[in-house]
Formats: sequence, C-alpha cells, structure tokens
Amino acid sequence: MNSMTDMEVRAHAEHHASLRLWLRLLSCTTRIEDTIRQRLREQFGITLPRFDLMAQLEREPQGLSMSELSRRMMVTGGNVTSIVDQLEKEQLVLRQTQVGDRRSFTVSLTEAGRNAFAAMALAHEGWVVELLSPLSEREQTQLHQLLGSLKSGTPTHSKENT
Repeated sequence: MNSMTDMEVRAHAEHHASLRLWLRLLSCTTRIEDTIRQRLREQFGITLPRFDLMAQLEREPQGLSMSELSRRMMVTGGNVTSIVDQLEKEQLVLRQTQVGDRRSFTVSLTEAGRNAFAAMALAHEGWVVELLSPLSEREQTQLHQLLGSLKSGTPTHSKENT
C-alpha cells in the first residue's frame, strides 16, 4: 500500500484510538476501491462510476429515471448524463423519453449491457472475495456485525465495561 492510500501515516500513537481506527478503515476502503478501479479499467475498459450506474440499472430491469440514478449514486445530474452518454454510445444502455414528459428520460440496460455487466459483476465479486481473504469467514462476519452497529449508532457494549 503506497502512502497516498495509507491514511494511517497521519496517525500517531498519542492519537485517540477512535482516530486511529477511522484512519485504518479509510485506508482499507481506499486500497480496496483503488484496486477495483484499476482492475475494472484494465480488464473491462470501464470506470467505477460507469460500473456503479450499470449495477443500479441491473437491479431495475424496467429502468430508472435520470434523477433517480443521480439520487442513488449521490452524484449530480450532469455527472449521470455524462456517464449515460458514454454508455449509450457503446450501446450498453438505452435512454427513452418518459411517457407524458418529453423532458424526462428512463435509462435501462440493453441486452449487450446486461451481458457485459454480468461478466464484470462476476469478476468484481471475485476481486472483493480475494481482497477480503486475509480475514477468515468468521472474522468477516464479526467485522460486518461490528460495522453494522457503528453504522446504526447502536452500541455493542455497555458503558460499564469500558
């Protein structure tokens, strides 16, 4: 891991354990995401945002509006338009005018898009399994539960035990 993705270099022994944990989580996330970005680019010639947009569409066979794609991906409408434009040129998505509103569009995967995404998703899953393989299945389950508590804000311990 290079120092650009290793956020822990910012931490010092005297920093609070919570800060050190945050920097470690950030470093792990960045390392995994960087590896996936690189592999998507090298093996499929696609960017992570384009893969993410296709993943949203794969879950919704009837398609999604541009505004719903923007909301789900937490990016601006302009970014979604740019990604859709690229995917449409490659005939991976189809943009259709919504019935009753000529200014709104529904985007869906084409047959070629579904096939391309299926291959990418299979590879993506394998990469994630590989990148998390330093942890046993039991450790992954434990970490998943702990992060679930962190995400929900629900303590896993009583204050008396700390």
